[in-house]
Amino acid sequence: MSFQEGIDAPVRDGRARVAIDLGAESCRVSLLRWHQESPEITLIHRIPNGPVHVDGSLRWPFDKILAGLEDGLRKAAASAPEGIASIAVDGWAVDYVRLGADGLPVGNPHCYRDERTIASKEAADRVALPEWVFQHAGAQPLRINTVYQLLADADRNAPWVNLPEYVLYRLGGRRVAEYTNATHTGLVDIKTGGWSEELLEKLDLPKGAFPPIVPAGTVIGKVNGPLAELQAFRDTDLIVPACHDTASAIAGIQSDLDGTAYICSGTWSLVGTLIPEPITTREAMDAGYTNQGAACEGFCFHTNVNGMWILKQCMESWRKAGRPWALPELIARAAERNDFPGTVNVDAPPLMLDGDMPERLSEQLRASGFAGVEDCAGNEPLFARVIFESLAHRYATALRSLEQMLNNSIRRIHILGGGSLNQLLTRLTAEHTGLPVETGNVESSTVGNFAVQMASAESKGGTLRREAVRRWAGELCEKRECGEIRPVEPGKMI
Repeated sequence: MSFQEGIDAPVRDGRARVAIDLGAESCRVSLLRWHQESPEITLIHRIPNGPVHVDGSLRWPFDKILAGLEDGLRKAAASAPEGIASIAVDGWAVDYVRLGADGLPVGNPHCYRDERTIASKEAADRVALPEWVFQHAGAQPLRINTVYQLLADADRNAPWVNLPEYVLYRLGGRRVAEYTNATHTGLVDIKTGGWSEELLEKLDLPKGAFPPIVPAGTVIGKVNGPLAELQAFRDTDLIVPACHDTASAIAGIQSDLDGTAYICSGTWSLVGTLIPEPITTREAMDAGYTNQGAACEGFCFHTNVNGMWILKQCMESWRKAGRPWALPELIARAAERNDFPGTVNVDAPPLMLDGDMPERLSEQLRASGFAGVEDCAGNEPLFARVIFESLAHRYATALRSLEQMLNNSIRRIHILGGGSLNQLLTRLTAEHTGLPVETGNVESSTVGNFAVQMASAESKGGTLRREAVRRWAGELCEKRECGEIRPVEPGKMI
C-alpha cells in the first residue's frame, strides 16, 4: 500500500492549511494547498520584525505583528476557496505576553535581549543554584530564559502565555503552553514534563499564572471572531505544532538524524543532535548545552551560539552610516578576504547586545590578541569574514564537546535555516570541523509546522508519532524539490 493510499480521507481532504512562523527578523504566513494530491507551499505574507527601544526597554512591536498576521490570514483565505482545515503557529522561545482581565496583552512583550533580567537572574541564582536548576529543568540557565523574565515583572500574578501560543489563543484557542516551548522556560521538571512545583516554590512564582502544558499536535479550539466570518475559516482547527521554531525545524528534517548533528542557522545558531534521554551533567552545563523537548519523544540537545545577529547588527550600522550592503554581495566579497586578522568568541556578552556592533567586534578582536578592524568603507567584507570564521570555529568546538558527552562520533552535519544558503559559511564549517556538511530546507520550521499538522490529523487526536511527522516532512519536501543533500567535502581540520 502506498503512502497516499494509507492516509485517511480527513487528512488529505482537499482543504488548505496555514503555518505561521514568528521570526526575530520577519514573521511569515504560509499556505499549504493540494493540487491533484501533490502539496504546494506558498509564502502568502511576510511581516518585517525586530525589537525596538521603548521608554528604556527593548520590546517587540507585537501589535504590528498581530495586525500583519491578520492581513496574512485574510490573504490565505482569499487564496484558498476550498477552505482551510487548520492553522498552527511556531516561533522563537522564551518571550511571552502578560494578559489583562480582558484577555488582551497589557503591553508589547519584552525582547529577551532586554537587560532587565541581569538583576533578576542574579537574585534567582542565590535562591536556586544554576547547577541545581540545570539538573532539575534540563535547560541551560541563561538570563534570557522565561523564568528570569517572569521574575523581573512587576505583577507576577497576571496570567501569561508564550508568543506562538498567544496567537492561537487570540484566534480562538485555549490558553496553553506547548511542551517544546514550555521546556525553554527553565521551569519544566525534565523528568515529569510538567511545571516544576519545587522550582516555582523556591522562586515564589504563582502557578495560577501558568498555562497548562499540552503536547505538540494538540487541537486547542476553532477559529472564531471576525476571521470566522470568512467562509475559509468556518471550520478551522487551531493546532499547537512544535511551537518552538527549532523543534519545528528539526521536525521538518525527513532523514534519519542518527550520527548527525544539526545546526539551525539564523539569528541564533543552535548546534546539537536528538537524544532519547536528557543529559544534565555538570560537563553539559559548562559546555553550554541544553535539553529541549522534541516534537515527539526525545530531546533536542544543543547549545545556543550567537549567530547571524552579529552580522545583521553590523549591516544595520553600515546602513545608517550610508554604506548599505546586499547580503549575497557581502558574502561573495568576504570569501575573497583571506587577510582577516583572527577569530573572536561569538558568545562574548558584548556581542549579544544591540548597537555599535562593528566597534564591539573590533574590541573583541583586540581582546583576543588580534588587530582590530577599522569601521570604514571597504572593510565591511573583512568584518563579515571574521564573523563567518568565528562562527565556524565555534561550531567545531561545540561539536567536539558534543561527541565527548555522547561518547560517540558525529559523522555529518545538517545545516538548516537561513544559514543553509550561505555557501561560504557552509564551506568554512566543513573545513573547521573536518566533517561533510549537507544543507536542508531554508524554511524547515514551516515544513515541520505543516508536517505536525498533517500527522496530528492522521492521529485523530492521539499521540503524535515521529515516523508520521518524518513521512509528511518527506512528502512536503519531495514535491517541492527541497531538502536535497549537497555534501561539501571537508578540508584540512583546523
